[in-house]
Amino acid sequence: MLRQENLSMAILSMALIVFGLLGASPVQAAEAEQLFKFYCAQCHGLEGKGDGPNIGKEFPVDPRNFTESAEMEKLSDADIKNVVMDGGPSASKSPMMPPWGKTLTEEEVDALVKYLRKLCNCTGKAS
Repeated sequence: MLRQENLSMAILSMALIVFGLLGASPVQAAEAEQLFKFYCAQCHGLEGKGDGPNIGKEFPVDPRNFTESAEMEKLSDADIKNVVMDGGPSASKSPMMPPWGKTLTEEEVDALVKYLRKLCNCTGKAS
């Protein structure tokens, strides 16, 4: 009887792992790039240069160019995460940068921050 209970527990544990009920898997780099393309590229461009298709002469601000290492170095990962989660006004920036905190998970935002660091090829200031 005890052996059957152990087998049942082992099967249940494997099922939980397989179906992800023990926690979400980390966001992979490829997924972070897809998140960027879906949520960010309309303004920041596919390569993060601030030249997305939504940007025209009438657009009131220039979206950040994530490839400018010198500018990105001035920001900590926490600074970037704050703006992604809470929008531009949270950092005294443009309200054109929407808050994504109710749309993206914290794990997804962390992955986006890492992706932006890849675009700028920089580490940023310490938090």
